[in-house]
Amino acid sequence: MKRLISIEFQKLWGNRASRVLIISYFIILSFIALVASIHINILGMDFKIADQGVFNFPYIWHINTYIAVLLKGFLAIVIVSMMANEYTYGTLKQNLIDGLSKKEFIQSKVLTVVLFAAGSTLFIFIMTLILGYSFSSYTETSIVFTDLQYIGAYFLDLLAFFSFCLFAGILIKRSAFALGFIIVWYICEWLILGLLNWKFTDDNKLAYEIVSYLPLMSVSNLIMEPITRFKAYHAIESQMGSAATVRDYSVHWDTVVIVTVWTAIFIFLSYRILKKRDL
Repeated sequence: MKRLISIEFQKLWGNRASRVLIISYFIILSFIALVASIHINILGMDFKIADQGVFNFPYIWHINTYIAVLLKGFLAIVIVSMMANEYTYGTLKQNLIDGLSKKEFIQSKVLTVVLFAAGSTLFIFIMTLILGYSFSSYTETSIVFTDLQYIGAYFLDLLAFFSFCLFAGILIKRSAFALGFIIVWYICEWLILGLLNWKFTDDNKLAYEIVSYLPLMSVSNLIMEPITRFKAYHAIESQMGSAATVRDYSVHWDTVVIVTVWTAIFIFLSYRILKKRDL
């Protein structure tokens, strides 16, 4: 395992573009802390983000993981490029000539995906603790670690999405086309949702339940939007005369199972494609 990780690290760090993207990703994640200084004026109401409970424990676990998930595209580019470069520069064939089996090759890529997901999760965990203890009104241990399921959901979100990117990179071979494939797949899932909403006009909930089994939709359902949890949003609703809506923000076990299954499917398909492909 250590040997496989070492091989992948040398390839990634030796590529300038990958190195820049990885460093940029973690720098941009750090910018979440700047949210604390943002002032917003809506409908004549002026408020500071940090004063709206955004950085209060346990809510901060939700908001930070949700924002971080939106930035995962940076590492997605790295993973797709990582696979495409194997074909472009012939390193895949050379690794196999040097004695690396196709199974070990896939294992090295999966380990890289897991390390990216784990590294990002650890980074967000530490940063959230720092921000929370700096701005939260509640720092009791029982409150601080209440919503840690969002950290687990964040890790699974990245793992599943990066596994899909790995699959796309192996299937398409070229990074630009692989990224295009991912975008088209995402658009297709939304088109399916639109068609189902049109078909089941009297039961939109059924349409959402059906598409929740699709890979990218299921991943996006792991961490629901947190904006409507905070008092600033409720103040805006009251100002507009809207009734408060009861929403479910929890991480659901059935979504976790669906995403886990899709992760396993994409890793398996990646191996099958590589095993059968004539290199």
